[in-house]
Amino acid sequence: VQLQASGGGLVQPGGSLRLSCAASGFTLGYYAIAWFRQAPGKERERVSCIRNSDGRIYPEDSVKDRFTISRDSAKNTVYLQMHSLKLEDTAVYYCAASAVGCQRSWGGQDYWGKGTLVTVSS
Repeated sequence: VQLQASGGGLVQPGGSLRLSCAASGFTLGYYAIAWFRQAPGKERERVSCIRNSDGRIYPEDSVKDRFTISRDSAKNTVYLQMHSLKLEDTAVYYCAASAVGCQRSWGGQDYWGKGTLVTVSS
């Protein structure tokens, strides 16, 4: 069982990136998938989540007008499309899976992978 986040990089303020979360060894559609991020010196926080039962999404207020989470079942991949990136979006982004729905806490996740670094800088 493995989750792999990718797609991070260096982007200017106002730019866009799309992160991917690919699963191997299990089917993402059976789990709620969340994106978390951790900025230097800060606690890890959830950014958005997509529920497995009905596809309902739960974006945090800080990103809800800029970030969109989506799922491609055929590719067993979840995406995080990020627009209008700000300096404060700089962080390592992680994807995680929960069998019991969208959980806000990192401790409530069942699987997770290594993160991908997003740096927003001019």
